[in-house]
Amino acid sequence: MDHGVHTDPAALDELTEAARQERAEVGADGAVAGYRPGRTLRLGVELRRQLRRRRTQLVLGFVVVLPFILVLAFQIGQASPNRRSGGFVDLATASAPNFVVLALFVAGGFLLPTIVALFFGDTIASEASWSSLKYLLAIPVPRHRVLRQKAIASGLLSLLALVLLPVVSLVVGLLWYGAGDAISPTGDSIPFGKSLVVIVLATVFVVIQLAWVAGLALLLSVSTDAPLGAVGGTVLVAILSQILDQITALGSLRNYLPTHYAYAWMDLIATDIDWSQIAAGVLSAVIYGTVLTLLAARRFSTKDITS
Repeated sequence: MDHGVHTDPAALDELTEAARQERAEVGADGAVAGYRPGRTLRLGVELRRQLRRRRTQLVLGFVVVLPFILVLAFQIGQASPNRRSGGFVDLATASAPNFVVLALFVAGGFLLPTIVALFFGDTIASEASWSSLKYLLAIPVPRHRVLRQKAIASGLLSLLALVLLPVVSLVVGLLWYGAGDAISPTGDSIPFGKSLVVIVLATVFVVIQLAWVAGLALLLSVSTDAPLGAVGGTVLVAILSQILDQITALGSLRNYLPTHYAYAWMDLIATDIDWSQIAAGVLSAVIYGTVLTLLAARRFSTKDITS
């Protein structure tokens, strides 16, 4: 039956013979000659892609706006800038360093863990939900490189958000409350210059302490095709850990909760710093973060990619 398709048998024979004679060169690693895994999924490309996403822009925008919201709340509440005693909220308007401490305090319980969970939990799961992960691996990009590049990009975005909050808070605090001494609830007074060092150390501690959130979110991200499930699951674990940490009946068992040392950085706001809780918090976060990240890498390396 003639379907209207005409081929030249001689041309077909020539193409077949050319295909037989074609030989693709293979490198020492077994890949086609010229293929370089390091040229795939460049970090700069991934970062620009993530920065263009609306959720990234909204998160970073909210971090910038939060200090202004806090100032507005104090203005409406008619807080006195001359208070020299009380808790962190009472002392927030005493000076710019105290205002930064308040910003880290109010954001540390829910907002900052949620931001880290969002960046890490969405990174692989979103590709799976868009059905683009299998095509990304088929480019081909090695699995370990996909996970590494996306984890690094998520880490840099999380670091940007975590650093942006105290920096903007300090600028806003200087404009509204001045460069005074940092005052702790115990009555210790720290000069402005030294308080800047304290803020830097506190920010570094917060970044390290949230490593467990990043590891758990990454593990859930490679385990599910639903970004909301990975992010929400991580946030729920963080909330559950905070709830359990309030149950004194658990005694020393609370020391093993990942959020137990979340506010250990407050010990830095003192003339005589106790480093024991800070060191324990760093050790706990590093162990949790390392174990969870390794589990995520193992899970991703053996997972069947169907989407």
